[in-house]
Amino acid sequence: MPHLRIRDAAALLGVSDDTVRRWIDHGDLTAATDEAGRKVVDGLELARLAREQARSAPDPLGVASSARNRFVGLVTDIRQDKVMAQVELQCGPHRVVSLMSSEAVDDLGLELGSVAVAVVKSTTVIVETPQGES
Repeated sequence: MPHLRIRDAAALLGVSDDTVRRWIDHGDLTAATDEAGRKVVDGLELARLAREQARSAPDPLGVASSARNRFVGLVTDIRQDKVMAQVELQCGPHRVVSLMSSEAVDDLGLELGSVAVAVVKSTTVIVETPQGES
């Protein structure tokens, strides 16, 4: 099992080192000591906690969809010309960018600060790991 240093675990979850230490103190995570004497947490256990802690904003659309990758967020940027537009959403910690027609932006009533849902339906998902790890 991969082990992560506390600071790396905190960075992955977007929390402080102290938050990870509190989770360890409260028994939410188990810490071990690596060969250098540093506290580390088990990657699988961290992944489990990350899934439990994950909270997404409620989907304001209330529609049924086969797409499982739905990201509720706020429109943070719109770059639009006569034909095409680039719309940027901030969905929690994730930046999602969509290219669409300018007509679609107008039809959807998108404007800076409006709530929108980015729906991703793809048969290709690329997974990468840091160099030297397997």
